[in-house]
Amino acid sequence: MKSALPLAAVLLLTSACSTNPVTGKKEVMLVSKGQELAMGQQSDPAVVAQFGLYPDQKLQNFINEKGKAMGAISHQPNLTYQFRVVDSPVINAFAIPGGYVYFTRGIMAHFNNEAQFAGVLGHEIGHVTARHSAKQQTNAIIGQVGMMGAMIASPRLAQFGDQAMQGMQLLFLKFGRDDESQSDELGVQYSSKIGYDAAQMADFFETLQREQAKSGTPAIPDFLSTHPNPADRYNRVHQLADQWKQQNGNPKNLKVNRDQYLRLIDGIVYGEDPRQGFVENNAFYHPELKFRFPVPAGWKHQNTPQQFQMADPAGKALMMLTLAPGASLDEAAQAVVKQFSLQPVDSRRLTVNGFPAVAFVADQVQQDPQTGQAVAGIRTQVYLIQDAKTIYALVGAAAPADFGGYQPTFTATMEGFARLTDPDKLSRQPEHVRIKTLKLRSNLGQALKTNGVPEARLEEMAILNGMQLNEQVNAGSLIKVVGK
Repeated sequence: MKSALPLAAVLLLTSACSTNPVTGKKEVMLVSKGQELAMGQQSDPAVVAQFGLYPDQKLQNFINEKGKAMGAISHQPNLTYQFRVVDSPVINAFAIPGGYVYFTRGIMAHFNNEAQFAGVLGHEIGHVTARHSAKQQTNAIIGQVGMMGAMIASPRLAQFGDQAMQGMQLLFLKFGRDDESQSDELGVQYSSKIGYDAAQMADFFETLQREQAKSGTPAIPDFLSTHPNPADRYNRVHQLADQWKQQNGNPKNLKVNRDQYLRLIDGIVYGEDPRQGFVENNAFYHPELKFRFPVPAGWKHQNTPQQFQMADPAGKALMMLTLAPGASLDEAAQAVVKQFSLQPVDSRRLTVNGFPAVAFVADQVQQDPQTGQAVAGIRTQVYLIQDAKTIYALVGAAAPADFGGYQPTFTATMEGFARLTDPDKLSRQPEHVRIKTLKLRSNLGQALKTNGVPEARLEEMAILNGMQLNEQVNAGSLIKVVGK
């Protein structure tokens, strides 16, 4: 039996058609351009708070210069584009509605020339100009599909944790293969139009595939894997680049700019930055803020400038550390209760390893989306710990039926919060990409060894350089190595 759409829905869909600026075709779009702009403006502060901006002005100037040039020749040249390099080691780039485009320092470290960067930049601008985010949101509205959160626990707990990072959902709308293919085409077109060799983008996709396949290295986290990477993508982008050249008179002066780019990223932070906190031997250490606390054995964890999250492997319990607002413990308690819609069950004052603290257990009553009735939701344990003018919130959450089993783990972690005094942990420094000029012709493997790269990291450094270990490199060539 065929089901008919309600008349209101039919009228909504027929009145919500708009012209796609890339294809010129009419398509159903329930998100207006004005709404897209508003979503970007509202979400950009959340993105910056989540990751932090990478503090390198020359890199920020570079992405702004290339981005503005590319935006001007795009299908939406009147849009005011915003470009950011964010402080994350994950190899990723993403865009949100309204012209906001973000590159991680992790992806910037893995590009090996300006043309690779330009191809990916064009791909991301393509998501904006083709209104892919708006289309995905339209599909979600029509199909009543919820957006995916960036949590590492169960969906039920993810809803709880998402309250700490509202506005981030726009990042996690996965694009379909058709959208990705269209953005690849636009990446080729846009980067070629501003003078770059778009075939280099295909070579970078090969680097991504090698990175993900590398033994012992986890794939890009699911919540950031916005770019599916089918095996034929390398060949297809090469074909698109060749087609563009043929259609535009086979220009011979398309830029790659390898040496210029490598000199630009000389010194960029590589991998996790321990100054922002790191996990070692089942403990989290923060050298800058000078605290530590235990991490339950086997629990997954995720660190960002905004918060540190932990989840048990079964996804039944979540803990997070974040900053609490307020000038006093009482103010902080009121703010946390309001933020998470909590109903405290009990509360007590205590001292945690010399720090004044408040601890309480509280329930979060949630609304059943189908019935609209209040139902038992999450039970939480909260420790607010004050260090001078800074107040930390350690929050543990589980379903009421599971809470009793996890509470001893919550308490052990929270009451393990202590001052970090270990000189080795306090002095930890990140690794940086270092650009070296080769004195002799050799293969890449030998060149890396000559520059102090240990055997165990040769393949990692080959991927970072976008080359094979047996590939020949000439005297005077620049290569990347990693060091403190």
